[in-house]
Amino acid sequence: MTIATSLIPELDEIVRGGDLKRRSDVARAIAELFFRDASKLQPDLVKLFDGLLIDLVPHSELPARIDLAERFSRLANAPRHLVGQLARENEILVAGPVLRRSPVLDEAVLIEIARLKDQGHLLAMAERPILSARITDVLVERGDRDVVRRAAGNAGAVFSPGGYSELIKRAAQDGVLTLKVGQRDDLSDEQLKELLDGTIDVIRRRLSTVAKPARQVEIKRAMAEIEAASLPSGPRRDFTTAQHTVLRLHREGHLGESALLGFAKAQRYEESIAALSVMSGVRLSVLDRLIAGDRHDPILILGRVLNLGWPTVRALILLWYGPQGAAADADIEAARVNFTRLMPSTAERVVNFWRSRYTI
Repeated sequence: MTIATSLIPELDEIVRGGDLKRRSDVARAIAELFFRDASKLQPDLVKLFDGLLIDLVPHSELPARIDLAERFSRLANAPRHLVGQLARENEILVAGPVLRRSPVLDEAVLIEIARLKDQGHLLAMAERPILSARITDVLVERGDRDVVRRAAGNAGAVFSPGGYSELIKRAAQDGVLTLKVGQRDDLSDEQLKELLDGTIDVIRRRLSTVAKPARQVEIKRAMAEIEAASLPSGPRRDFTTAQHTVLRLHREGHLGESALLGFAKAQRYEESIAALSVMSGVRLSVLDRLIAGDRHDPILILGRVLNLGWPTVRALILLWYGPQGAAADADIEAARVNFTRLMPSTAERVVNFWRSRYTI
C-alpha cells in the first residue's frame, strides 16, 4: 500500500480486489478533483494525485483509460508517473494521446518507448510538436515507412547528421519521403544535392513545384551541379561557331528540317545540336548531354515533337553513331519502328520537361 492510497479509506481494497467498473468510477472521481483545479495545484499535491491514480487507472476499464489519457495529455502539470504508465500501454488508443502531445514525458522515457514499442507508438510519437535528434535517430532506425514519413514532415523535429543520412538513403526508394525531406528548412545544400542525386526525375520535378520559392532556386542550383558532375571529363565541345551559323539561318528564315538534315548528313555534330536546340526550345547544354548519352531515344522524341521525317531522324541517329560508328541494319529498323509507334503527346510531355530542366 502506498502512502497515497492509505489516505483514502478502502482505496487499497478497491485497488486489490475491486472490479473494473468500481476501479474506473473511483479513478474518474479522483481525476475530476485533479482536473477541477489542475492549474493551481502545487507540485506536492500533483505528486499525491500521482500516487493515488497510478494504482487505479492502469487497472480501470479501457474507455476510462482512453478518456483520462486524452485529458491528461493536454496538461503541463499532469501526474508524471501516471502519464508515463499510460504512454507505455500496449493499447495505442491509450498510449497515443500522451505520446503525441504530453509535455511531461521527458526524452529518456520517449527514447525507451521508441526502442521497445510497436509502430503505432512510434507513429504517434512522430507527431509531437518537438522531437530531439536523439529521439528521431530511433524513429528513423526502427520506424516503418509511415513513421519515417511523418517524422520527416514534422517541422518541430530535429535530425542528426546520421539521421539525415538514413532519411536520404530511405528516400531513394520512397518518392513521398523525398518530397517531405526536400521541403525541410533545416536541410543543408549538400544534403539537398545528395537527396536529389538519389531520386528520379519525376520526383525532382514534383519537388521543385511544391517547395518554397527559395528552395526551388536551391533545387535548380543543385540539379545544375549534378548535371555538371555527370558530364564526361575531358575537353568540352565548343558550340560558339555553330550557334552563330544556326542563329544566322534562323534570322534569315532558313532554319528548318532541310538545313538540319544537311548538318546531320555532313556529320556536323555541333551545328546539328545547335539547330535542334533552337527548333525545340531545349537548352543547348541539356540537349548535348541527352544526345551524347548511351541511347538514341532522345533523337526519336525530338523527331516526333518537331514532326521530322524518318530520313532526317535516321541521319541524326547515324550522327549519334559517329563517322567511325557502324549502325546495324536491324538497329536502324528497330529505331524506325519505335519512332513510328511513339505518341506525339508522350514526346511532347518529355520535351516540355527538358525545356524547363536545370535552368536557374
